[in-house]
Amino acid sequence: MLEQVMMRSTVDSRRFVGKVAVITGAAGGIGGACALRFAQEGANIACLDIAANHNEQMAAQCRDLGVDSVAIACDVTDVSAVDAAFAAVAERWGGIDIVVAAAGVYTGSPLEEAPDADWLGTLATNLTGAFYTNRAAAPYLRQRGAGSIINISSMAGKTSWPASAEYSASKSGLIGLTRSVAMELAPYGVTVNAVCPGNTLTGMVRHVAAIVGGRDGLGVDEWLALRARDCPMGRIAQPWEIAGVVAFLASEDSRYLTGQAIEVDGGMVMS
Repeated sequence: MLEQVMMRSTVDSRRFVGKVAVITGAAGGIGGACALRFAQEGANIACLDIAANHNEQMAAQCRDLGVDSVAIACDVTDVSAVDAAFAAVAERWGGIDIVVAAAGVYTGSPLEEAPDADWLGTLATNLTGAFYTNRAAAPYLRQRGAGSIINISSMAGKTSWPASAEYSASKSGLIGLTRSVAMELAPYGVTVNAVCPGNTLTGMVRHVAAIVGGRDGLGVDEWLALRARDCPMGRIAQPWEIAGVVAFLASEDSRYLTGQAIEVDGGMVMS
C-alpha cells in the first residue's frame, strides 16, 4: 500500500510538527496519501476508515515516519461513530488542527437504470458523511482559533458525464457544503476548502474504470489510457500530487484562502 500512496518527492519541510490531523478514508488512495504527507511533515495522525486492516497498516506506516498515529474504525455515514472518533482524537492529543474529509465511494449507472440504493448510498458517504465530519470538527477548530478543513470533492463536482448522476451530485453538493462551512468558520480563523482531483491512480479510479470501461467494452488499463489521453497533461495523477495540494491548504501559506474548490486535474475541467 505504501508505494501506492507515498509521494515520489522528498519532503524537506516540517510544517506540521505537533499538529493533529484527522483524515477520513485514510486506509488508502488519496486519504492514505494525505495521512503519509502530514506524517512526513510531523503531524500526529488519526486514520479513520471502515477498512480496519488497511487502516491499521496506514497508521503503522505513519508511526514509522516518527509520529504518533492511531487507527479508528469509523463509518462516516454513522453520526455517532464520527462524533465519537473526533472526541477520542481530541482527548488523546488535546485538540485537532487539520481535518481531511476524503472518505468516498463511486457508483454510476445510466439514469433510468440507477438503483435507489446507489443514489442514497453515494450521497450518504460522499456528502452526508462529509457533513458529519465537518460538523464534528467545527467546535474543536473554533476552540483552537485556527486550523483547516479540506474536503475531497472531484472534477465531477464541476462538470459531469452520462451515467454519473449520483456521484456528480454528491461531489457538487460537497463544494456547496465547503463554501457554507467556510463562511461560518472564517470569523474563528479556520479555513475550509475543497480539492477537486481529476482521475488519480487509486483503487476507486480502477473501480470506476471497471464499471465505465466495461460498459464500453474496454478493460481497466485501456480505459485509463484513454483518460490519460483526454487530459491536457497527457497522464493520470498520482495520489501524492493531490496530497501536496491538501498540505498547502492546511499550511500557514494559505491562511487567507478559504471557501475555494481547487481543481487538481491536469487541466481536464479547463479543457
